[in-house]
Amino acid sequence: MRMSGAPATPATRPTDAERVRSILAAAHSMTAVTDGLRAEVRHLDGGDPMGRLHLHPAEPGGDAEHRPPIRLEFTDVAPTPVRDRVRARVTIVGRLLTPYTGESDGPGDESTCMEFGQAVLETADGFSYVGLEELDAARPDPLAPYEAGMLTHLLDDHPDLVTLLLRLVRPLPAASVIRALPVAMDRYGITLRLEERSGHRDARLAFPSPLDDVEQSGAQIQALFSAARRRSHRNTLPA
Repeated sequence: MRMSGAPATPATRPTDAERVRSILAAAHSMTAVTDGLRAEVRHLDGGDPMGRLHLHPAEPGGDAEHRPPIRLEFTDVAPTPVRDRVRARVTIVGRLLTPYTGESDGPGDESTCMEFGQAVLETADGFSYVGLEELDAARPDPLAPYEAGMLTHLLDDHPDLVTLLLRLVRPLPAASVIRALPVAMDRYGITLRLEERSGHRDARLAFPSPLDDVEQSGAQIQALFSAARRRSHRNTLPA
């Protein structure tokens, strides 16, 4: 327990609620399940579906049993060709207060009101549950809409810089690492996936300070490259 008056530990990674909001903000599709029907909703165009879906706190009693349940499923897939590309899954469950307007090829023109049940975040670390107050208070990561393009640009156009970043990994990558790829980026840093012949592990490299805006990303990324150049390099990946 942190004692009163002690300085707060700076955040080094998104909270679960921020992670959920970021996945929603970057989503281009989702699966909606209601009334026994499963519909794939595409062409979200990277717009946060929360803009069309109004979440309301659950009210005890009333006619809740007559409101059709709904489940919204989102899958967060790494934009780079890493092993095990599914980074996370988000499920939002609740009951409909107004008719669902989603269609198989678009989210519809009207908003839908939903009585919020819970949001579930599934990652490699397990499951976590996010409440409505946490979700409302959280904001999407400023890099979320741009992350895919930034990671693919780094990998496709500057693979040598990905190798350079390995100098910052602690503990040092083992000789058994055969490939390193950027798998994620958020306001706090970059994550590399180190792939071995059998299995893989992720290494998180923190920015000097968290970003508040995507315009700050260039300077923070360059700061990581500069720090890597100053470090001696003892391990190299095989050509």
